[in-house]
Amino acid sequence: MMTEVSKPNILVTGTPGAGKSYLCERLAAQLKFTWLDCSKIAKDEEFVLEYDEEYECPVLDEDKLMDHLEPLMGEGGNIVEYHSCDFFPERWFQAVFVVTCPNTTLYDRLKARNYNEKKLNSNMQCEIFCTILDEARESYKPDIVYELSGETKADAEKSMKTVKNWYSMWKRK
Repeated sequence: MMTEVSKPNILVTGTPGAGKSYLCERLAAQLKFTWLDCSKIAKDEEFVLEYDEEYECPVLDEDKLMDHLEPLMGEGGNIVEYHSCDFFPERWFQAVFVVTCPNTTLYDRLKARNYNEKKLNSNMQCEIFCTILDEARESYKPDIVYELSGETKADAEKSMKTVKNWYSMWKRK
């Protein structure tokens, strides 16, 4: 069980291309939190089981990532970013923000990243069927899961305000 922390841990999740990184980078700077980009950590620390040729992406070694993050999460003050969320321990987070994005915008972003057709279609279906949002709602208490829009810079500004307001309320507890 986690002890009381001076700052909460926040999870930001959502389909690739939805706007997570843009949001996390700004929130970490403004709130003075540590931004833990799990994809970057996995790459830098070699927490990869294999490379999936079909989807052209590394396969995460979740156990190694969890072992790496455990001591950091106990300190609090982290914004954790990843495109999946059901394997993170519920006890780590005081809030889970799911960034969503309209399909046309998401398609253009993923196409610009040169995603192959299979990977592009898989991610589009993920967003269409609200897979990440459902995963978050099934994995965490409903009252800590929030949906944010990542379509435009204005949406990102509104999302930052939402997270900052949540943090202000959390500090008053």
